[in-house]
Amino acid sequence: MKLIDKIVPGIEIADISEDLHLSGQQIVFTNGCFDIIHAGHVAYLSQAKALGDILIVGLNSDASVKRLKGDGRPINTQQDRALVLAAFSFVDYVVIFEQNTPLALIKEVEPDILVKGGDWQTHQIVGSDLVLERGGKVLSLNFVEGLSTTGILERLKG
Repeated sequence: MKLIDKIVPGIEIADISEDLHLSGQQIVFTNGCFDIIHAGHVAYLSQAKALGDILIVGLNSDASVKRLKGDGRPINTQQDRALVLAAFSFVDYVVIFEQNTPLALIKEVEPDILVKGGDWQTHQIVGSDLVLERGGKVLSLNFVEGLSTTGILERLKG
């Protein structure tokens, strides 16, 4: 599959997810800004993929990142961030979403497993109630201490 084929419009992900569910595959979903990819992201995403068959990553749009992180963010455009994520062998699909949270996207995907990084408690994870109601799992994965985009930017500022 070409990298660009792994980046799918939100309008297509429900059909893709339905086909995956019908074929018996376990879908893992996570989301984030993924503005400057670092080792913590790599560890987290590869760990997420190991939990199921398919990893779908919801990616905050540029406008969404700006609303959440403030002026000057994102550093990289949504298309560049999506392409970097799609380059990882452990990422199967990337879907850019415009909202501040991925709730609508989670409703479309209906993941079997919903994950976020260890800085999130499971009850804080958006969509956790929906996934649990369907008999799925919600997990907070290991957080690599000291690795964050914000930390990288602070070090660059000196």
